[in-house]
Amino acid sequence: MRPLRWGDPASRAIAGGILIVSGAIAIAGADTFVLWLLLLGSIAHIAGWCVMPANGWRRVVAVVLSTPAVLLLLTGPRFIGVLVLPYIAWLLVRHRPARSYPTLIFVLAAAVYLPRVYGDYDGMLPALGIELAVMAGSAWAARAVAGRRSSRSLPRDPP
Repeated sequence: MRPLRWGDPASRAIAGGILIVSGAIAIAGADTFVLWLLLLGSIAHIAGWCVMPANGWRRVVAVVLSTPAVLLLLTGPRFIGVLVLPYIAWLLVRHRPARSYPTLIFVLAAAVYLPRVYGDYDGMLPALGIELAVMAGSAWAARAVAGRRSSRSLPRDPP
């Protein structure tokens, strides 16, 4: 395996995760009066996926799956179910094995329940917060299911 060009896997994963989540939140908070927030959020979201320590094709797939999904969040909590796609992208980029994909059930369950409780756009912030917490918990569960070996040895970027 080749070494990363810059940084170590842990710091790149943390930086990428922060950019991905903050970009998605910025996109969800944009409207016609603050279009600059939409632009900055999109750039941060895409940059977050680009710095993740993974093979290039995995990062490209993550950007293609995740970016349109978070743009759909502009429509309100009724479409919060599209956050399943960024979660799948996260599992792909973090090289989680197939046995960790059943953790999608938790994200899907929250995505079905939350629009019923927070149906109007006024409920977007609590719905998004709850869904992000469920996604974080599911990601930790996926890591536990995957075991130590798969999360310790990530493939390196090609030159």
